[in-house]
Amino acid sequence: MVVQQYRDGGGARAARALAVAGVIAVTAGCVGGGGGSDGSGQRAVAAERPLDVLGRAAGVLAEAGGAEARTSMETAAGGTRVTIRGEGTYDFRTQMGRLKVVLPTDAAGADDRRPITELLAPGALYMKNRGAGVPDDKWVRIDTTALEDGNLVTGGVTDPMAAAELLRGAGDVTYVGKSELAGVTVHHYQGVADLNRAAREASPQSRGAMSAAAKGFSKDAVPFDAYLDEEGRLRKVRHRFSFASAAQEGQKGQEGQAAAPVTVVSTLLLYGFGAPVTVKLPDEDDIYTGEIRQG
Repeated sequence: MVVQQYRDGGGARAARALAVAGVIAVTAGCVGGGGGSDGSGQRAVAAERPLDVLGRAAGVLAEAGGAEARTSMETAAGGTRVTIRGEGTYDFRTQMGRLKVVLPTDAAGADDRRPITELLAPGALYMKNRGAGVPDDKWVRIDTTALEDGNLVTGGVTDPMAAAELLRGAGDVTYVGKSELAGVTVHHYQGVADLNRAAREASPQSRGAMSAAAKGFSKDAVPFDAYLDEEGRLRKVRHRFSFASAAQEGQKGQEGQAAAPVTVVSTLLLYGFGAPVTVKLPDEDDIYTGEIRQG
């Protein structure tokens, strides 16, 4: 196996701490086209520079249109590892999707939490069954451009387009090699994305949320593993986000060292390209504007 490594300038910086929000807080308490061709009509992905392949991954998905998606988000809090899982469909042209998100059992072992329905749209996240005190027929709307993480972790799901747009910020990439994923030949790339660069290169619909994330995380560097098929379509991507919770901010160890940051591992699987996606956003009368209780 030939391992190739590519680098582009740019480094991480210290930024203000990000408080754990949304679903993570609940559980813790318990793209352009083109490319070379191999003569078969497919892009010769392996023959291209990894930075080029990853840089247009979001654009290739937009060309593909709809897809089915599975997500998982894993974090450790208080020595307990929790995983939030989601499944649904997403339209990369309109950057809109519908996912059902399943929370893990709580600290007491109860598993009667209802799945959260999430509607993803440019600049907005809508959630039903989001929290205590919200009527069953109401949605909660969140402005993702106002979130400190740009909704990369808040909803328990990394928006699929945001996950692809992050690859535009790749600046340190290794081509690991070819493998198989669910019967599909894929090319594995491993590297580090820079949030600031990704925000600058993001599509207009994603730029607001990505810019918010670039300001909110304690580290701009986001390690990733990405798997793309022969046509350059992203099939799987895993990101590792690091941030400091509000409780950790200012917390010191016995030797005066700052507490270790929280790490959240977010994984996205894409399949069934061409799947029809229908997303109807709630009317204003269906959006809850009262207080949401945690738990």
